[in-house]
Amino acid sequence: MVSAQPLEFERSIAELERQIERLRQLAAGRGLDLSAEIRDLEKKLEGLREETYRELTPIERVQVARHPQRPYTLDYIARAFQDFIELHGDRGFRDDPAVVGGWARLDGRTVMVLGQQKGRNIKENLLRNFGMAHPEGYRKALRLMRLAEKFRRPVITLIDTPGAYPGIGAEERGIAEAIARNLLVMAILETPIVSVIIGEGGSGGALGIALADRVLMFENAMYSVISPEGCASILFRETTPEATARAAASLKLTAPDLHELGVVDEILAEPPGGAHRDWDAATQTLREAAAHHLDELSHMPIDELLETRYAKYRRMGSWTEVEA
Repeated sequence: MVSAQPLEFERSIAELERQIERLRQLAAGRGLDLSAEIRDLEKKLEGLREETYRELTPIERVQVARHPQRPYTLDYIARAFQDFIELHGDRGFRDDPAVVGGWARLDGRTVMVLGQQKGRNIKENLLRNFGMAHPEGYRKALRLMRLAEKFRRPVITLIDTPGAYPGIGAEERGIAEAIARNLLVMAILETPIVSVIIGEGGSGGALGIALADRVLMFENAMYSVISPEGCASILFRETTPEATARAAASLKLTAPDLHELGVVDEILAEPPGGAHRDWDAATQTLREAAAHHLDELSHMPIDELLETRYAKYRRMGSWTEVEA
């Protein structure tokens, strides 16, 4: 795990944490009993965290979703799943390290789990391309999903990407076609699919592995057709913090907004202070939610599963007819 500067709205939390650490060092170094003072400060810290995270603005939730200490796909796989066997390559061009996946067990059930993977440092981010997949990443994901369908095993996808890679090579190899084909196949894939947005859900790069029977979302994750910075640049012709915050609020990219719109089926609660504060607690939440939804979906006949999936996406959106 990397160390990171506290976010702007976390500065009072960070200062309180420093005070507690100084008291602990003082108590250890001089043999003082400061347990009562430390308990008081820890109680104050817990309350401050809950209050701060309860009142986050949309742009602050974006910052939490991008937090460098937030657990990534492989972190969740290592903690929530057992016997993970990673599978590589799209059998067409190459292996894309920005997408990882393979067979695993979830509470004794064999599943295919896959998702986007970011890096923790410069070297890892260059390898993982900052979690932005090339076409071969989506084609690898499609290969794994079809493999799961062949063996009648459910699919779990973990979403965490700024978006698909927009480079020339990706365009030359058909990034748009790869994402579109994934959407087509996932719409009719004859096995249950559960998607969990664990961090950034950026544009088609996220949607390319997120068309599912159940879409779950951590409360401080984001899911949007475009980044707030990109939206501000296009619509407002500026990228100031104020314009970016305005765009984030307009995009309705937070979990509560998306749940209200019917895009997300369930909001997963995070530990106080965000998932980056307690990986194990966040993992437990993900594991229990995924297992619960798979239990429900596994009892549905395939025809009913596909009809329900189709109806789910047909219900999204709203319109108003206005007379000319």
